Amino acid sequence: MSIDATIEFIAALFMLGGAMMAFISAIGIIRLPDVFTRSHAGTKSSTLAVLLTLMGAFIYFAANQGFYSVRLLLGIAFVFLTAPVAGHVIIRAAYRANVKMADTTVEDELKDVMDKVREEAKKERSESGEVIIEDEKVSDKEHS
Repeated sequence: MSIDATIEFIAALFMLGGAMMAFISAIGIIRLPDVFTRSHAGTKSSTLAVLLTLMGAFIYFAANQGFYSVRLLLGIAFVFLTAPVAGHVIIRAAYRANVKMADTTVEDELKDVMDKVREEAKKERSESGEVIIEDEKVSDKEHS
């Protein structure tokens, strides 16, 4: 087995690993019970799937044709940086919108922190004269 064949085999393994991770990600998105766990499957494993596939393509083109694709490297960097951040932002928005967690969820570690932040915000609003009831958009100063 020559060096080129070995490198092509390694590139194929990367691509196969990426395909398997994409399949696992798709199953996770379909089977998991709520938006929080689905997002985990959608960001973590699909990010790994894309990274493995692009890395396999990069290795193949570098070894077989001597072509180092800057686009592939930029794609790897872009996916690696943006996909987890996007998943985090989506989950944060879902949590703040009070999306129901799955019945099998054991602990909500963020609940105490969010309650503390809400209490501090209420205190600040009452000190500045704003109405604490969020349905009304007028301040206490306008009532007097």
